Amino acid sequence: MELGAEIAAYRVGTGDPGRLVGEFRRAVLIAPLAGGSVDGAGGLMSAVSGGIRWFYAFTDEEALARFAVARGEADREWPYLAILGARLVDAVVPEVDGPAGVAVNVADADGSMLFPPVAGIVPDTCAVDVQAESAGVA
Repeated sequence: MELGAEIAAYRVGTGDPGRLVGEFRRAVLIAPLAGGSVDGAGGLMSAVSGGIRWFYAFTDEEALARFAVARGEADREWPYLAILGARLVDAVVPEVDGPAGVAVNVADADGSMLFPPVAGIVPDTCAVDVQAESAGVA
């Protein structure tokens, strides 16, 4: 099953968290570049909410286009990087100073999904739940 279908199944209560994370890791996602930089010098587009940096990622160009429309920026070019979900969480997230996760298809009310900085999604060294456990916080 592809990521969009796994997200839909999970959202209606018939999905499996392990399958969802597995499909996320295998999926080639579209990650818009910050500042519209074609050379990628600005990094990947993200936002901070609740103390967590969320990298924007999309399952296809249509989902990215809906995001552009929602932001009122559909009239500009949206350069992006095609990247595996696994690469986002295993290589990009550890480079962030502080907790980070991935927000997929954020402009789709019924098709969005957050992949937070917790064990099983991001490396344990970046997982806030593992850090809290090792610090003695329950």
